[in-house]
Amino acid sequence: MKKKQKLLYLLGSVVGSFALMITSLNVNTTCMFIAHQPKLPNSAKKLRKF
Repeated sequence: MKKKQKLLYLLGSVVGSFALMITSLNVNTTCMFIAHQPKLPNSAKKLRKF
């Protein structure tokens, strides 16, 4: 049972890190066509680089 919990914790942290990386990449890039740029949540704006 402990191995399963450790595996789920590791998998959850990997997925969370990957999601944060993809979100920060998405915030710092723009679509070439303005009409297709998705609306980002306000919480994602703090990941933007200046």
